Amino acid sequence: MTTLSIVRRRETPGRTRLSPLLRLLIATQLAFNIGFFAVLPFLSAHLGQAIGMAGWLVGFVLGLRTFSQQGLFVVGGALADRYGIRPVVLAGCVLRVAGFVWLGYAQRTWTVIGAVLLIGFAAALFSPAVESEVARQAVLWEEAGGGSRTRVLALFTVAGQAGAFLGPLLGALLLAVDFRTVCLAGAGIFVLVLAGHARLLPQRIPGRAHTRVEGGARLLLRNRRFLALCCAYGAYLLAYNQLYLALPEEVERATGSQAALAWLFALSSLLVVSAQLPVTRWVGERLALRRSMAAGLLLIAAGFAVVGAARPAGWTGTTGLVPAAGYVVLLTLGQMLVAPAARAWVPDLAEEGRLGLYTGALSSVSGLIVLAGSSATGTLLDAGLPPAVPWLVLAAVPALAVVVLPRRA
Repeated sequence: MTTLSIVRRRETPGRTRLSPLLRLLIATQLAFNIGFFAVLPFLSAHLGQAIGMAGWLVGFVLGLRTFSQQGLFVVGGALADRYGIRPVVLAGCVLRVAGFVWLGYAQRTWTVIGAVLLIGFAAALFSPAVESEVARQAVLWEEAGGGSRTRVLALFTVAGQAGAFLGPLLGALLLAVDFRTVCLAGAGIFVLVLAGHARLLPQRIPGRAHTRVEGGARLLLRNRRFLALCCAYGAYLLAYNQLYLALPEEVERATGSQAALAWLFALSSLLVVSAQLPVTRWVGERLALRRSMAAGLLLIAAGFAVVGAARPAGWTGTTGLVPAAGYVVLLTLGQMLVAPAARAWVPDLAEEGRLGLYTGALSSVSGLIVLAGSSATGTLLDAGLPPAVPWLVLAAVPALAVVVLPRRA
């Protein structure tokens, strides 16, 4: 089957439609995030209030979920290379359904931990499988004359962000019943995803060869250009995680509470949903992948610098929120440039047949960077330094990441 069979031509010459497989995978990302974010935002309150866990134990459980997901992405990616995406995605959906049902009925610490680990590992299976195939199909779409591959990956990002926006709204409505109902609704969404993929996901995708797992890690660790990309992407993720660490502290300092956080998060989500595709289209016509990532990292650095420059003034109230809002806008604009470009770059750096492994490794390696960097950031914020210093140090992280970006061949 030729590349042209992957996409369908529109009636207008020179334009192409996304293939049915790409449309399915993009819709998958939307459904995944609706189901996941219907539950996740309410988990910590449930563990602390309904289960009665201490604060440190709640943090430990949430950290286990992150580790079982991000840390094991490389495993899911390698399995997708070996067995194809269909069995890995279907297995991940089954485990996610089981994990949500288990969590809904879990009342003891060990049962909660088991359910959370299962939920995280499920994503470590299906997410790198889906992401790697979207990246591969985006390259084929580009080669067929459809346009820059980053447009497809931007659409994938928008679908995920829309799901992350709609999921909490659904969860908040169902929470009026109880947390178990929220978990069962999340499980129900993944049952529908499982049924849809069992029917629609091809048994074998043309052009995707099955590759043995052995030897892949050794090749990956020798790939200096890919590891450099992981470092730069890790710096971006560390900066993005400050939405949950440095930003809440700044909002509380300015207003006396964290109530405004919900509005700032909504601002970020709406910016991605409404502006991601136009921004990607405009950038794709003017900047190569490396320059797109560099521009995004510098925008993120500028966001931290805005707050750092304003901190000595000590503004409070509505005025005090202006620098925080500027940070959120610049961070989100930087995200729009960095995330699609990084995913689009991976196929150029991966060995033949190893795209799943490399896609998973991008998340796993950068996740380890975030894990180490978050501890350092927490220490920095609590060190009693002059108010501008922590934000200016954080601004230096994405700025320095521009230097380590690999040269694009």
